[in-house]
This record gives sequence, C-alpha cells and structure tokens, in this order.
Amino acid sequence: MPILNVQILQGHSAAQKADLLKAASNAVVESIAAPLPSVRIVLQEVPAEHVIVAGEIGKRMARVDVALIEGRDEAKKAALIAALNQAVCASIDISGEDVRVLIRDVPKTDMGVANGISAKAAGR
Repeated sequence: MPILNVQILQGHSAAQKADLLKAASNAVVESIAAPLPSVRIVLQEVPAEHVIVAGEIGKRMARVDVALIEGRDEAKKAALIAALNQAVCASIDISGEDVRVLIRDVPKTDMGVANGISAKAAGR
C-alpha cells in the first residue's frame, strides 16, 4: 500500500497537478508492481516563502515522501525513485536536480490497510 505525500511550490495549473498525480500513480504501479487500487497520493502546495533550497528562498522544488510496506529490494526502490523523479519533472516542468524522493519502509504491523487492520493481519 504505497502512500505518497508530494510537496510542490504553489503556482501550477490544475492540469499540471492532475498530470502529476496520474504520472506519480503510474510510476508507482510500473516501477514496483503495486496494484493501482492500493496507491494513495496527497498533493500539497507550499507557498514560495515557506521554502528554502540551497540558501535560496522560493527556489522551485518538489519533495516526494513515500511510505511502503517493508520488503522491497534496493533495485525496486531505485526504480521507484527514478520513475517518480521523471513523473514530477514531466508534469510540472521542473529539473530533476530539484526533486527529492524519500522512501520509508514501514513494518507490516505498523501499516493500516482496508477495514482498519494491519498489513500483516491482511496477509501482505
């Protein structure tokens, strides 16, 4: 059950944001073979005055936090990082240099899934 929190600067069009959400969903499905119904993404827009990158206030950036049920190998995670970077760049016209992807492995006992049970209890 991949859960993504994507942060970008304010100012992108509704179409760009929709493209980003769809591209990120597809990136997760294609890179780690997650079933689409299990992918959850929240997009947050941040005011430029609330961001500093390399000492520059308001520098364009994107940050993708990914929570995954533990167990994927390094190659799958590398593929996910690359796919999400590309999805962000293509959707909101930002350099890959300005995108960061963070992956967090969550123990099966600590990830809640459908109907309020843990991933472990669900047999994942």
